[in-house]
Amino acid sequence: MQLHIQKDPTAVSHDLAEWITSNIESNLQQKGRFTWVVTGGNSPKLLYELLAAAPYRERIDWSKLHIFWGDERAVPFNDVRNNARMTFEQLLGHVPVVNEQVHIMKTDVSPEESAKDYEKILHDYFGDEGESFDLVLNGMGDDGHTLSLFPHTEVIHETKAWVTSFFLKAQDMYRITLTAPIVNRAHKVAFLTFGANKANALQQVLKGARNIEQYPSQIIQPASGELHWFVDEAAAAGVQ
Repeated sequence: MQLHIQKDPTAVSHDLAEWITSNIESNLQQKGRFTWVVTGGNSPKLLYELLAAAPYRERIDWSKLHIFWGDERAVPFNDVRNNARMTFEQLLGHVPVVNEQVHIMKTDVSPEESAKDYEKILHDYFGDEGESFDLVLNGMGDDGHTLSLFPHTEVIHETKAWVTSFFLKAQDMYRITLTAPIVNRAHKVAFLTFGANKANALQQVLKGARNIEQYPSQIIQPASGELHWFVDEAAAAGVQ
């Protein structure tokens, strides 16, 4: 695990933008595509704005990127809570991605059907063994959740399905999410986390005893890949 600490959220976003771009450039020198799982929420908005502008926009060969989502709220695309909508508004709507290579988690079908369809897409890309995504970008909530792996939910313990859906009572909505088995096969996983409200969870996830029921982010441990945390000084107060 590598911990990247910057002064504030702006500095973290700039650091991560350069890191992601460099990884894409390096990977595409070796192979013809780059598979990237993006994340929703508020934390990556500045990061996405940076990547959609010079110099990163010009450095990235967007035609070779294949975009996936880590999780989605089962709300329509035009709902402000929709992760895909946010990513298009901040990033994908401003760069020359290939539409057929952008894989949204459907919310115009049942959550169960959406998860089944998404798993089929992933099986078209990846085999049952070896590495999966080139990069998975994750956030972490102040409760220690990541993706839609929330504390004390059954999905934390999923070992077979790559994608699943469930009803989250605390939010009164269905969620669709990738699971640990497919994410932990990624070549690289990067967490973007900042703010003093994340300090306790980050300390527990990185330094505390293993307790995935309470801090599900602990379950994200790439089997043969790299794990990186990009955090600001406020979030890292308990781990420096």
